[in-house]
Amino acid sequence: MSQVFDLIKCVEAQDIDSLGHVNNVVYVAWMQEVATAHIEALGLGLAQFHELKHAMVAVEHHVQYRKAALQGDELILRTWLSGIDALYSYRQYAFYRPQDGAIIFLGNTKWACVEISTGRPKRMSPTFLQAYQPLDAAIDPMLFK
Repeated sequence: MSQVFDLIKCVEAQDIDSLGHVNNVVYVAWMQEVATAHIEALGLGLAQFHELKHAMVAVEHHVQYRKAALQGDELILRTWLSGIDALYSYRQYAFYRPQDGAIIFLGNTKWACVEISTGRPKRMSPTFLQAYQPLDAAIDPMLFK
């Protein structure tokens, strides 16, 4: 079973939009960043994708912006896998600000397995199925303390 994966992020000037808070597209970039760090930690990242000749690509995102994040805020970008089948894996995200205990962002992504050379859907290999296991049901990913 997989565990939650955390990445610490400090909001920088380039993350801020003209309204003075983190721009909405930055959150999507952070989803990609924490997902990539998580798969690398699981031992099945980009290098292994090329060796195996298939990869996971995002096909659908859902996002919920709950509170504004500001320059200088320290955030915990948390992700975990919530489901898997032969073609898809499902990933959840919760971005948390420890300073005030606020969950500032929630999201999820549906990832599809594709053959790299053609971009066509491909059933996940046993290597993928073993690495991308959903979070243990006994773990509450929303507990940050």
